[in-house]
Amino acid sequence: MQPSAKVHLYDFRVRSNEAVGRDVFRMVMESPKLAGELAPGQFMNIAVPGDASHIVRIPLSFSGADSDAGTIELVYAVVGEGTRRLSKMGAGSGSTVVGPCGNGWRIAPGGRALAVAGGVGAPPVIAAARALVESGRDVDVILGAQTKDRLWGEKDARDLGASDVVVTTDDGSYGRRGFATQAMEDLLAQRDYDLVVTCGPSVMMAGVARLAEGAHVACQASLERMMTCGFGACSTCNVAMRAGGYKSCCMDGPVFDAEEVAW
Repeated sequence: MQPSAKVHLYDFRVRSNEAVGRDVFRMVMESPKLAGELAPGQFMNIAVPGDASHIVRIPLSFSGADSDAGTIELVYAVVGEGTRRLSKMGAGSGSTVVGPCGNGWRIAPGGRALAVAGGVGAPPVIAAARALVESGRDVDVILGAQTKDRLWGEKDARDLGASDVVVTTDDGSYGRRGFATQAMEDLLAQRDYDLVVTCGPSVMMAGVARLAEGAHVACQASLERMMTCGFGACSTCNVAMRAGGYKSCCMDGPVFDAEEVAW
């Protein structure tokens, strides 16, 4: 892994913060200096106001950063008290954010790439797909969700120039019924890829990693762990390695070579 960029504390102001699905929100924050520093796949640690007893920041990935506009787009799920308060932050409110944290996607020109996302793993995958398209690659995108009302990213994937966008839902309420890994199996049988990028539930990423390895395709996975401190001191985000030992998700990741991880 390459060392992450130097981390700083920044102020941010909320431009918009709206529901885009059931318990799924899209926030656009203004933080010009940070917007110019973030690389796809990195994350930020956000201080959410409203509860002085909540001293731990919330780590969140991002789906896009516009250095010219000075804005960053986050898409996140409300899963606890911290993200519930985050969803209540209206336009004009603000706080502080630490970033850019961790190591992101390793993007290089090449052949065709496949981006596979599950649930709220879509934001960093959309960021990766955009960077891959900008590097000159053809990119196919698979977006999986439990239900239609928890799906995000389809329009973004099409708008960024993805060659093919496949949507799956567990219950068949939209797109193809089934799992993202089933759609991946079909695409691997139809086309040649030289890179897979993925983020989502661990069980899904483990399946994506197995399929990529079986097809002899390089795979990068953005992992999610409880990153309590965000700078490698608390050891709550350890990732078991296939070769033995552990690495820190917040410092060595969150993006890892999938073949290195002990799924």
